[in-house]
Amino acid sequence: MKAHWRWGIAICGVLLVLLVISYYPAPSKPEDPMDKSDLVETSKPREHKIKVGFAMDTLIEERWLKDRDLFCAAVEALGAEVMVLAASGDDALQIAQVETMISEGVDVLVIVPHNAEAMATIVKKAHTAGIKVLSYDRLVKNADLDLYVSFDNEEVGRLQALAMTSWVPRGKYVYIGGADTDNNALMFKKGVFEVLQPFIDKGEIVVVYDQWSKDWRPANALENMRQALRANHNDIDAVIAANDATAGAAVTALASQGLAGKVPVVGMDADLAAAQRIVAGTQAMTVYKPIKQLADKAAELAVQMAQGMKIEANSKVNNGKIEVPSLLLSPIVVDKANLKETLIKDGFHRQEDVFSEADKKD
Repeated sequence: MKAHWRWGIAICGVLLVLLVISYYPAPSKPEDPMDKSDLVETSKPREHKIKVGFAMDTLIEERWLKDRDLFCAAVEALGAEVMVLAASGDDALQIAQVETMISEGVDVLVIVPHNAEAMATIVKKAHTAGIKVLSYDRLVKNADLDLYVSFDNEEVGRLQALAMTSWVPRGKYVYIGGADTDNNALMFKKGVFEVLQPFIDKGEIVVVYDQWSKDWRPANALENMRQALRANHNDIDAVIAANDATAGAAVTALASQGLAGKVPVVGMDADLAAAQRIVAGTQAMTVYKPIKQLADKAAELAVQMAQGMKIEANSKVNNGKIEVPSLLLSPIVVDKANLKETLIKDGFHRQEDVFSEADKKD
């Protein structure tokens, strides 16, 4: 009897405990601060947007305005953003601007150097910050440069000289160079004289004037051409100018002596003014560097570099320190015969801007 009594008390105790538990539910589990499964999608960290720094020498010339606009459009089309600063030919300012870009956290640096030597220190600073450097159209000298994207600039000079020697195989030549601080100017000249030298050795061509134009300024090129005319009593047969701005200055000097259109002048860059001079007959040709190709390719490669992708180059160019991996595009000769098939067809210039109404009817 006592055993039955003890079992009855135990069963009542269990029932009482169950009743209390059901009346007071267990406290909810504390929220796990790391559990984000119930957050909306927009609260996730945003993907890093690549920032490209584009450090330019100048925006004074028409050509570089086109480069800026085309490059920026190409970068933005790839989903990245670009920071552009131009130094107006001031080395100290360009260095300061690049330092600003580094401090602003650009992921890759694209440089059009004013002074090929001065930018070497910037390449080192960028690398210290973990930023790769692409040299755009102009080569940075004596630096561990990551990539160089340009045209075959020695070929530019060769094309100029080949055209000129086909028109003037004998005579007195004037060479109006660009800025001697720009490696491109050195390569243009090297290409020109590679073609001219056999003619010079035979005595068929005499270079009666050869001078650089400081900072590529047309005013300096104009003074050079005036000096060449004075020194030779206007007896000049051909003028090779490093670009179209210096060619325009040469044409101005020739025009003052009644020689515009009588002495052939060649240039480079396919500026609108040069195309108009070709139509008018005061400039014989220009070398067209399709800069949309350059800008698009440089933008693509810059973004890939920022993403850590391996870059394939088609060439190497020695910058005085290393063989720089390089991508070199091909320049194109443009004269009156193929203006429409090149500059107009590519949309580089509009036909109505280049040609007069009479020409458009032809």
